[in-house]
Order: sequence, then C-alpha cells, then structure tokens
Amino acid sequence: MPEVEILMTGAYPEWDMVDLEAKYRVHRLWEATDRQELIARVGKDVRAIATRGELGASAELMQQLPKLEIVSCYGVGTDAIDLSYARANGIRVTNTPDVLTEDVADIAIGLLLATARQIPQADLFVRAGQWGNVAMPLVTRVAGKKVGLAGMGRIGKAIARRAAAFGCDIAYFARNEHTDVPYAYQPNLVALADWADFLIVIVPGGQATMKIINAEVLKALGPNGMLINVSRGTTVDEEALIAALQNSTIQAAGLDVFLNEPKIDARFLTLPNVVLQPHHGSGTVETRKAMGQLVRDNLAAHFAGNPLPTPVV
Repeated sequence: MPEVEILMTGAYPEWDMVDLEAKYRVHRLWEATDRQELIARVGKDVRAIATRGELGASAELMQQLPKLEIVSCYGVGTDAIDLSYARANGIRVTNTPDVLTEDVADIAIGLLLATARQIPQADLFVRAGQWGNVAMPLVTRVAGKKVGLAGMGRIGKAIARRAAAFGCDIAYFARNEHTDVPYAYQPNLVALADWADFLIVIVPGGQATMKIINAEVLKALGPNGMLINVSRGTTVDEEALIAALQNSTIQAAGLDVFLNEPKIDARFLTLPNVVLQPHHGSGTVETRKAMGQLVRDNLAAHFAGNPLPTPVV
C-alpha cells in the first residue's frame, strides 16, 4: 500500500482518482459520514491535501493535520485556501493556472452570445412550437459593441482577444495598468460600466474584490447593458444583481458562478433575462485532464524534492 497519505476534500474525475489512489493512500473526506471522526483518525499522518478551487482548505482544517506539507488545488482560484496560515506554517500551495485559460475565455464569450442573442430562449421558442405562429423577439448584436473587462489577467487577455475578433471596442479595469495590451485602461469601475455595452467580470475572488460589482456599477451599466460573470460568485452583490434584473436596471446577465454554489438563490431560476451555467467554465475533457495532471505533477514534484511546477506559496 502507498505510504504517503493525502486528504481529498472533493472528488476528481475518475482518471485522476485512479492515478492518485495508485500512488497515495487517499482519504475521501467528502464521502465520510462523520468528517471530524475521519480527520481525528487519520489527520496525524496526512501530508497533503488535494482540493478543488471552490472547496479550498481552511486554517481550521490545516490545523488538524500536524504533518501537512502541501495543498494542491484543482483550479486556478485559491481564495478558499487560507494562504496566510499556509505561509506562516511552511505549507506549500499549488494551483492549476494557464491550462484552463482558453476554455474559461470561450465560455465567457459563449455566455455573452447566449445572453445577447437569447440563444436559450430561442431554443425553447422552437421546442414549444412557437416558430411560425408568433415572431421571435428581436435581440442584441454583439459585433462592434463596447466590451468592458473587470480584470486583465491571463483569462481577461484571452477574452479580450476573442472580443476583438468580433470587432468590439475593449477597455478594462484592473488594480494596475497593463503595458502589454493595446486596450484602454479605466481605473474607475463605475466609469467602465457606464461606457460599456457588456461588462465581463474576471477578477480573482477574495476580500479585495468582494461585491465589487455593486448597485452603483449595475446602475452605470444601464438598462441596455449586460453583465457576464465568469470569476467568482463573491465578486457580485447578488441582492443588487437580482434587483437590477427584476427592475430592468440592466437588460440581462450571463452567469457561470454564484454564491452558495450549487444551492444558488432560487430567484435566479424565475428570471427570464439571465442565462445560468453550473460553474462549468473549465468543464471540457481536455482542460480537466490537464488540470488533474498538474495537480498530480505538483504532488509528485513535492514528494520527490523537486521544484513545484505551479507554486502559489
């Protein structure tokens, strides 16, 4: 039996599970009927946590694992991992950047098209037998419009390249101006929303961006504006967003992320002007295989004493 013990907070695809369980003694926390009992029983020997971006690793969990050396995250976002605790206690943290960039950028543009062109509504229109009986409502063009990006990291740049191919004007908000992109920098998010036809959110999660898309930003986006969120549910004030959708403060929204996933606010399900995705931006076979491989590569490198491929801490 493998000697190194790892604690997994949630399931990975089967191809990753098979490889991990061949190389490590894996404890499946998500399957435990009594999680605290499992941690109390095996925690003293656990040397690694394998987690997912939305599950993270709290300080409380890490404190119960005295031999913990590394947290390997399946996902790029590490806002649910207590990085301060990890740094203070010499625990390495890794994630899976780059490999999901193109797929998340694809879904951002896909959500934009689905929202503006009302693709889900058109599908229901045809299925309900309405085609030929009544006219499908006219929708909104994407090509040539003004796209504002809240965030200009790897994924933001990939989204911008796609939007540019549609002939869109592009401007962005970020903590600092990026000199390696040709797009206009706007340090004021409200001003960016006021300028944009479409506002795409791709900032990291965490305290610094908590509810950065608030009622003021939504009001500035306006009754013809649309919001696309492929970042984290925490970046949007959901109460303000639901009110804006209900009151036509904005025209529509396309959302891949939410608070309290997967038990999202039930009011979203009743709104006709929102397109909903199950946090599936990186959900392709190709990307998920690459993400799992990178998690496994980081663990293997750590336990072999080699440099980590994608360290965060």
